[in-house]
Amino acid sequence: MTGTVVVGYIPTPQGIAAFERAKEEALLRECRLVVVNTGQNGDFATPSFATAEDIDAIGRELRDAGLAHEVLQATSGLGAAEEILRVAAAESAELIVIGIRHRTPVGKLFLGSTSQQVLLDAPCAVLAVKARTTA
Repeated sequence: MTGTVVVGYIPTPQGIAAFERAKEEALLRECRLVVVNTGQNGDFATPSFATAEDIDAIGRELRDAGLAHEVLQATSGLGAAEEILRVAAAESAELIVIGIRHRTPVGKLFLGSTSQQVLLDAPCAVLAVKARTTA
């Protein structure tokens, strides 16, 4: 097994879509999957910081799929983009998978964008995934 796929995960439709696609990519590439979950700007009480049950379920799903994996809940206080980029560099990742959501231009201007920072600063290819919408 060579290579690593890194995925930024939060328990939202976008995060779940990114996780599912990253799992598919790791299986296709026959490589290791590293799941990165962070709090929002170092706050581990936010909904973006996955529960222990979420982390256990991810681990079970990846074990059942036969994937070599690691699930990291970062507590460094770095922002989500910085943590994903740090892990990708440390792991010499061949791919980063992130979930994206639609944001208005004004929202991007004032709030910044984790996905934009990852796309611009990544040391490897980045796959941006949108959650599926139901009609």
